[in-house]
Parts: sequence; C-alpha cells; structure tokens
Amino acid sequence: DYPSKPFGGLEEARAWTLKFVRWYNQEHKHSGLKFVTPAQRHTGQDAAILARREQVYRDAKNRNPQRWSQDTRNWKLEDQVWLNPERIRPEELQQAA
Repeated sequence: DYPSKPFGGLEEARAWTLKFVRWYNQEHKHSGLKFVTPAQRHTGQDAAILARREQVYRDAKNRNPQRWSQDTRNWKLEDQVWLNPERIRPEELQQAA
C-alpha cells in the first residue's frame, strides 16, 4: 500500500512523495486504465495484459456459459485517458482531442 503516515520535515515529505509516486505509477491498478498500472500503459505492456484477461474471461464463459447473462467485460482501452474528465468543460475536451 502507499504510505499513509504523516510527515514532519522537508526530507520526510520528499521521501513520502517519492514512495507515493512510485506506488501510484508502478503498483496501483487504475480503474480508468482497465486495472493496469500507468507504468504498464506507458511501456506498452497493457495490450498483452488486457488481451490475456479477455482470453481468460472468454474461456471462463465457454466453460460455464450459464453463469454469464451478458457478454464478458470489455477489456479494450481507449487511446486517450483523462484524469478527472468530469472537471473539463466539453469545449476544452474538443480542443485537446
């Protein structure tokens, strides 16, 4: 887990921040990234991970179709991912696209 202990001095704050950033980018699986880490996304590992997940779900559905009332989860990741898109006005999103 990411560090949650409060800090006192500047060096302690820097150490906490570095630890948090490492956790956030290297370990935390983001829902907006279909549960891969930002590092996996940036290095291109996400495609193989998500393809494997899609295959696992498809195999599970084929083995036990009565457990599935609909299609399996969509593991396709959008080309662009936004942090807090609800805070961006639609006209700003159009300009950024």
